[in-house]
Amino acid sequence: MMIRDAAIEDLPAIVEIYNAAIPGRMATADLMPVSVESRRAWFAEHSPGSRPLWVADEAAEIRGWLSFRSFYGRPAYAATAEVSVYVSSRHRRGGYGRALLAEAVDRAPSMGLTTLLGFIFGHNGPSLALFRSFGFDTWAHLPKVAQLDGVERDLLILGLRISS
Repeated sequence: MMIRDAAIEDLPAIVEIYNAAIPGRMATADLMPVSVESRRAWFAEHSPGSRPLWVADEAAEIRGWLSFRSFYGRPAYAATAEVSVYVSSRHRRGGYGRALLAEAVDRAPSMGLTTLLGFIFGHNGPSLALFRSFGFDTWAHLPKVAQLDGVERDLLILGLRISS
């Protein structure tokens, strides 16, 4: 497996993986599939040196991806980033999410990051376990802030301080 910066040609696979996660109601607050076209601006917001978008590529197939996103959009938070990890439904539990998150934790200091955050639904046990296995702790619990198919869901914010 190779973890590399995403290319625009990877965007359809990235969107496919994301859209496949929507019906499960565990990984995203989107309720309807997104289009490749609607994600072009999001793709363009990523920068390899500071807020990258990576793909886990194996056998010429995108098996998962990880994105960094600026937190809160104000200069004082420049050293903090939110990370999101998505893995193809065909390749879950294959180590791709773990490899992507390990790379994020390892390379965060070189991007000037001191804090990583994960915004994870309280009922998403696999993602919570993954992040906690890297030392992320629950820093915030927002009860019943999302409504998925008529069910109110909690959002947890997990954080990790990175030492350089």
